Amino acid sequence: MNDQKIIDVLTTTKTIALVGASDSANRPSYHVMEYLLSQGYQVIPVSPKLAGQTVLGQTVYASLKDIPHPVDMVDVFRNAEAAWEIAQEAIAIGAKTLWLQLGVINEQAAVLAADAGLAVIMDHCPKIEIPRLGLAKQA
Repeated sequence: MNDQKIIDVLTTTKTIALVGASDSANRPSYHVMEYLLSQGYQVIPVSPKLAGQTVLGQTVYASLKDIPHPVDMVDVFRNAEAAWEIAQEAIAIGAKTLWLQLGVINEQAAVLAADAGLAVIMDHCPKIEIPRLGLAKQA
């Protein structure tokens, strides 16, 4: 993965749908969401079991198609098998980027999304990449 592609995605993204969001402070998705909010991104949690509730002050939606406004990036905290369906949903809602978290590796989903014109970043975490690339805003 080339750093410039990651920089381009992180600097042009404003709205992130975080699929696999959790209301538990013990889960990595919670900490990543908290960090992305602190960096000025609008983060929309997506979790069928938490739909209608709030996580970190943000309304949770059951699925990507339920989000009532455009989304730039879909950040996936689900297992690799789920990535194919999420890639299809990301394409359907017009997202610009499919970001598969550390350990979420699904080459078919990546090809599907890339062929549809989405930027694809796989097996990376924005909470790690933002400071590594010198993009972090001071809290």
